Amino acid sequence: MSQDRPSIFEQLTEVFRDVFDDDELVIDASTTAQDVEGWNSLAHIRLVVSIEKAFKLRFSAAEIGSLKNVGDMVELILLKQVNA
Repeated sequence: MSQDRPSIFEQLTEVFRDVFDDDELVIDASTTAQDVEGWNSLAHIRLVVSIEKAFKLRFSAAEIGSLKNVGDMVELILLKQVNA
C-alpha cells in the first residue's frame, strides 16, 4: 500500500518522537542529524530500524548511506512502497 508524502511525514514524525523521546519534535524535508538533539550514530541505527518496522520495509546500507535529509528518506519510502 503506497502512501502519500503528508501521511509518510506524519508517520515518520511519530517514529522520530519515539526514538528521540521528544513529543514536541517537528521534522520536515530538510531536517538532518545536525537539527535533532541526540541524533548520533547509535540513535541513527535505532531510527532506521524503527522506520523499517513502522513502514514494513528493509533498507540496504547503500540506500541509508545515500540519504542526506528526511526528505530523501520520504522519497526512498515512496519508491520502496511503489516497488513492493
